Amino acid sequence: MIVLGANRYGKAEVRLVHVTRSEVDGHTLRDLSVSVALSGALEATHLTGDNTAVLTTDAQKNTVFAFAAEHGVAAIEDFASLLARHFVTTQDAITTARVSVEEYGWERIADTGHSFARSGREVRTTMVTVTGEQSWVVSGLRDLVLLNSAGSEFWGFARDGYTTLAETSDRILATAVNARWRYAAAPPWDAPHWDDTYLTAREALLTAFARTHSYSLQQTLYAMGKEVLETVSPIAEIRLSLPNKHHFEVDMSPFGLANKGEVYYAADRPYGLIEGTVLRDDTAPADDTAPADEAW
Repeated sequence: MIVLGANRYGKAEVRLVHVTRSEVDGHTLRDLSVSVALSGALEATHLTGDNTAVLTTDAQKNTVFAFAAEHGVAAIEDFASLLARHFVTTQDAITTARVSVEEYGWERIADTGHSFARSGREVRTTMVTVTGEQSWVVSGLRDLVLLNSAGSEFWGFARDGYTTLAETSDRILATAVNARWRYAAAPPWDAPHWDDTYLTAREALLTAFARTHSYSLQQTLYAMGKEVLETVSPIAEIRLSLPNKHHFEVDMSPFGLANKGEVYYAADRPYGLIEGTVLRDDTAPADDTAPADEAW
């Protein structure tokens, strides 16, 4: 027998820019990409083409803009929670709503109240899932580019007949951090101030990366996750993906020159990819607190 499996639908990558205008403090810019995914009693539209239960993706897009106008846009976790709960509580067929948001940073140009420059910083992320009266928040960041020009080694690794990599006690360690952290509880609760929590978690990642004398990127990954959990108590678990952005010293001998650890070739492909999870030992697994594909 052939049956319909898990499914969802929604509007992806709704580009929203919201300007808060204050004559006293100047303007504040929030630049977002919002994606909505809905699931529930949607068998009819798949099996017979009956669209009675289908809220159009165009209406979902319009809701994003309308909510920005009605409620403003503060922390992306709050905005995502507001949208997700709206879809679950207003559509009888919808049992689960997942709203994902990416935020792109802008910095106000000094001495102006309304001029901005696009930041070269990382992208802030959140994914809020609402199912009935329950909700889960997974926030994070991607493409936080970091580099240590010293304080990194790599030696003592396993060898086989195909190993050619030389050991080193002094190398450049560079990565683009992709991190997602799951909060131990979800609204309604005594939620952290989302913006402050994000900045604290980000600073913890930077601190651990800079202060860890690294013998492997795996060691650095664990140190970064541990620092976040020790610094931000509401976070129960963090998952990190760290591509190893290789920097190779250029052989200058053909030119009759010496390379004193100053000239490198930055290779973008292929690259090592180190991934891992750091969590509190008393934390319930994600699968026990939310649908795995929804929460993570």
